[in-house]
Amino acid sequence: DSSLPMDERRNYKGVVDTATRIAKEEGIAAFWRGSGPFVSRAMMVGVFQVATLDQFKQSYADWLGQKKNSIPNVFCAAMTSGLIYSVATMPLEASKNRMASQKRDAVTGKLPYTSTLQTLRSIIAKEGFFAFYNGFLPYYLRCGGHTVSMFIFVQILRDMYSNQS
Repeated sequence: DSSLPMDERRNYKGVVDTATRIAKEEGIAAFWRGSGPFVSRAMMVGVFQVATLDQFKQSYADWLGQKKNSIPNVFCAAMTSGLIYSVATMPLEASKNRMASQKRDAVTGKLPYTSTLQTLRSIIAKEGFFAFYNGFLPYYLRCGGHTVSMFIFVQILRDMYSNQS
């Protein structure tokens, strides 16, 4: 609410006030606005992170002579996996953000975006395909950083567990 211009702020008083006002003013469905592309994006993140990590670990071991599953090996593989997943999911992230922050048309009262596919098509038609990749570098830094920290932590836990056995 505080990021909106002054004339668009709703001036919520707290969590309970926010929830009750959203339910009354926008309807219960407003709580799930943008959840379709969020779920789609989350599935794709899992697919691209997990499916590519082990392949990149082996590739970096072969190409760079890294010891597979070493921290440098996991770091390189996770950064590359994060890059692949960022490229693949950025359109869904853009759709999610547009759907979550959309406002009803003042005349018709309709929302501009109704589904993930319709949102994707609308953005491509009005702004072009590369509009999905506005802000890619910060998105990749967030995704790559998350992927690296998660997989390095998992590798450290694996190493600790295998050393105890």
